[in-house]
Amino acid sequence: MKIVIAPDSFKGSLSALDVAKSIQRGIRKVEAAIETILVPMADGGEGTVQSLTNASGGELVELTVHDPLFRKIRSFYGIMGDGVTAVIEMAAASGLTLLSPSERNPLKTTTFGTGELILDAMNRGCRNFIIGLGGSATNDGGCGMARALGVKFFDDEGKETGPGGGELSKIRTIDFSGTDQRIKNSVFTAACDVDNPLCGANGASAVYGPQKGASQKDVITLDTGLQHFAEIIKGQLNIEIKEVSGAGAAGGLGAGMMVFLNAGLERGISIVTRITRLAEKMTGADLVITGEGRIDFQTAFGKTPFGVMQTAKAKNIPTIALAGTLGEGYQSLYEKGFDGIFSIIDQPMSLQEAIWNASELLENTAENVVRLWLNKDLYEHTNSAPTPLLTKRGVPPAG
Repeated sequence: MKIVIAPDSFKGSLSALDVAKSIQRGIRKVEAAIETILVPMADGGEGTVQSLTNASGGELVELTVHDPLFRKIRSFYGIMGDGVTAVIEMAAASGLTLLSPSERNPLKTTTFGTGELILDAMNRGCRNFIIGLGGSATNDGGCGMARALGVKFFDDEGKETGPGGGELSKIRTIDFSGTDQRIKNSVFTAACDVDNPLCGANGASAVYGPQKGASQKDVITLDTGLQHFAEIIKGQLNIEIKEVSGAGAAGGLGAGMMVFLNAGLERGISIVTRITRLAEKMTGADLVITGEGRIDFQTAFGKTPFGVMQTAKAKNIPTIALAGTLGEGYQSLYEKGFDGIFSIIDQPMSLQEAIWNASELLENTAENVVRLWLNKDLYEHTNSAPTPLLTKRGVPPAG
């Protein structure tokens, strides 16, 4: 029997590789002879750098950049095995996890540090960039990133505007003359895990602003700022960004990458699936196990488990998902192709307890799921298969 294990990370707890190893240990408790293929995955958010650098034999680069509130921090990105492709998680410099709850303020937070990561990679010779847009603390339309790369923004009085989403409405002109010229000879891809437009009821500010610390009043200010930014871009460059699917990713960084880096927007899971050769590794598999920290109806909007399931279904391979939490509407995912969705929580516990014990909980749940799966197959084949199923899968029959 062959099982492909292709999970995302359990954010704040385990990396995708650690999740996969925990699931593997559970499977081996059932039968050590079961072949397991580990494919750590990501969708553009946390874990994208690790997934793609590991898959390509690349390396991590550590450096000092500025966080969302312009404080110096240690950060990282990856250079893939080809030596010219940089993989960057914007959250490593501009992410929500870098701030305490009381520090969250998208009126002030900036993507400047993300621009610094790009700049360092260009200095090291990289000319192809994959930038994951998940987990942002920002709502500045990518203007902070652009500043780090030489772009300037001026108000009515000819003064440079400040950082953060609260300053976007002050922009009157954009000066591209100081832009790093190496951008023209580079290719940028924005790895999105959402398809929100830039503005409006489904836009960056309304949907994600509150979790970044925005009040309802702030949401209006932020959305108005992005609307204004889009109008400036339309007027100065004749580029329409307001309604583009994915433009609202990472507080409008998707739109900013289109404008300032001439980037294409692509589903993060599609990029990771391609580079990890997931479909190829699924060939001959009997079962696929995926998962992430939370699974709900939004999982179908491009999250890792959904992309893994779609790849498996194209090969008619059953897919089971494991999650720390099953949220609103997760049942709808059964209609879309999942064969099983399980929470790893086995008793009442706090979030901190679940985080501390995630590895053991994953291991135990994987064991239970695979035992159930094998017994299901045995039951179905008892009266119809001339050869016991486990014999077919390489386990000698009794007697």
